[in-house]
Amino acid sequence: MRLDEERLPALTEAEGALIDRYLAVVDLVARINPARSSGHTYSGLRAAQALVAEAIGLRDALQLMFERREHEIYPATLARALRVLDGVRRSQRVTVPPDHAEQT
Repeated sequence: MRLDEERLPALTEAEGALIDRYLAVVDLVARINPARSSGHTYSGLRAAQALVAEAIGLRDALQLMFERREHEIYPATLARALRVLDGVRRSQRVTVPPDHAEQT
């Protein structure tokens, strides 16, 4: 590991599940994003179908945290985990790309 690489912070099992499910949802929404589409509806349809299950998993992760009395989310720690797991790049695929024609 290089010294400039950030390490994944210590997370509870429930926090880890929350991050994993959140990123899975982000990845699926990115696949559905019509502005970044491959041009085929089938891949978007499959991603939308999978999104339902991942959203349930995300809800379950948050419910588990609540049941375990983990009532607070620590944004700085979880943001660090998202950065380490490439969350910045992955979440950018959810946005609408800039219109290069308007920038010229």
